Amino acid sequence: MNPERGSAVDAVSRRSVLAGTGGLLGAGLAGCLGGAASESDDDGGARGTGSEDGPVAVASFFSFFDFARNVAEDTPVRIENLVPTGLHGHGWEPNSSVTRDIIEADAFIHVGPGFQPWADRAIQTLEDDGVDTQLIDSRAGVELVDLAASLDPEEEGVGQQRGKDPHFWLDPRRAKTAIDNITDGLVELAPEHEATLRDNAETYKTETIDRIDRDYRAIFDAADRDVVQLAAHNAFQYIGVRYGVQMRPLVTNLAASGDVAPEDITQAKQVIEENDIRYIANGVFEARRPAVQLMEETQVEAYYPVTPYAGVREDWVEEEWGYEEIAYNVNMPTFEVVLGNKSPDEVGPDGWDDEWRNFE
Repeated sequence: MNPERGSAVDAVSRRSVLAGTGGLLGAGLAGCLGGAASESDDDGGARGTGSEDGPVAVASFFSFFDFARNVAEDTPVRIENLVPTGLHGHGWEPNSSVTRDIIEADAFIHVGPGFQPWADRAIQTLEDDGVDTQLIDSRAGVELVDLAASLDPEEEGVGQQRGKDPHFWLDPRRAKTAIDNITDGLVELAPEHEATLRDNAETYKTETIDRIDRDYRAIFDAADRDVVQLAAHNAFQYIGVRYGVQMRPLVTNLAASGDVAPEDITQAKQVIEENDIRYIANGVFEARRPAVQLMEETQVEAYYPVTPYAGVREDWVEEEWGYEEIAYNVNMPTFEVVLGNKSPDEVGPDGWDDEWRNFE
């Protein structure tokens, strides 16, 4: 353990938790270690930025990792993303190496209660075992919107806020609140760098997030149609709420792995016919079969990518894509196409249509 990351008592406490069968590796996260566990590797959960000698903050979700690394730029604070490359941040269950990363970190950036059960269990066990890893709740103070009418509020929800949609970071204005929360947490972690952290946060919000907001607004304001058919899970309602468009998800629950019911296909086919939809959107990290079925059974010609910024592909990591780059290279071009603003060969960088039309 890096001696800069805490006192001697601190280090002993964390080592004892790592070694003890009753600590985080034992009881607290036992339910996390089976099922869809995933190994942390060089391009996965260990991805990070910052100094090897500075304090470390680990993030449970890609979007907040990216916000944090922008805020921490030019400081010794190291930001690490726990979710391995190619996996969706909602529904992933970590293995013991990720658990160890949380214990050893100086701070844990999370999405608030109820969205990632493994993170909730980790936080509870950290508190029960007296591990003093600082907790940074990126959702603090964010007003959540109600779930879509298709969802059962008794079955879906966020923590104690049953009937609320957790995907707030898709709304750039709510994302700015998350950035403020992360900034406050990093200032607490590295108070000697407060000026740089706060300057970085303000620059990122005004020069990047506000620009994304304006450009999204321009796309939706220019559209004649106000309906987007998604062959994806219900993760995009905040885009619809912010910009006045109906997001019609094919998978009507909040989980990216949710099943498609026959009545969902029937309803989607009706939406496509009534709105003369030629192109639909599909989640980058979700099944392709429902989108293919709609192409086979309707007038839809192709599907194009959208993502709720919940994970990254290997090529995105190589290009150092974050929230900004994904917005401009994936989501915005697709919304231009599915809304009918532009043809597929008119959007995105050169070759965008060839890369993303009916992507595998």
